[in-house]
Amino acid sequence: MGQLVVVNFVSLDGVMQSVLSADEDRAGGFDQGGWVLPYVDEVVERFMSEATAGAGALLLGRRTYEIFAATWPYADLSDPAVAAMNAMPKYVASRTLKELGWANSVLLGADPVEEIGRITAASGSETVVLGSGELLATLIEHDLVDEYRLLVFPLVLGGGKRLFADSGSPRRLALTATRATPSGVLINTYRRPEE
Repeated sequence: MGQLVVVNFVSLDGVMQSVLSADEDRAGGFDQGGWVLPYVDEVVERFMSEATAGAGALLLGRRTYEIFAATWPYADLSDPAVAAMNAMPKYVASRTLKELGWANSVLLGADPVEEIGRITAASGSETVVLGSGELLATLIEHDLVDEYRLLVFPLVLGGGKRLFADSGSPRRLALTATRATPSGVLINTYRRPEE
């Protein structure tokens, strides 16, 4: 049986909005876009490459899918992570998209929660969620996430879209791994505690 794994960048105060560029997501007047880039070092790059190349599939929300589909099909396919991302199945949750142009992309139907549960259960590998804040809120609400691999960046943004909503119910997680990168990023892995 597969597992659903969230791999995401967050600030110390839990913000995950507009991590790579200023124009990625300005919702709510957010003007701190691109905050991850000054902290990306060789350990962060290697971790993200391994997390991507090791995935069996990606699960993406509409906005993240559109950003990725505009970039990754045209990236250097000699990079194993790029080649893997382009070749693997990509499941997309969207109420507005009708067609998907990126190879191996599948649009989820009207009940994505049910489909995601089925896809994860049938998979023998990891389905990885990158970005996709609105989709993540749904996954967290329905307790579908098996593991969180969070790259916690050493800055406080003071506002923006957060990984865990204020209205979410309490969840216990077990820290199973942690390491610090040269730039001060903490890579933390959390799983549901064994019952």
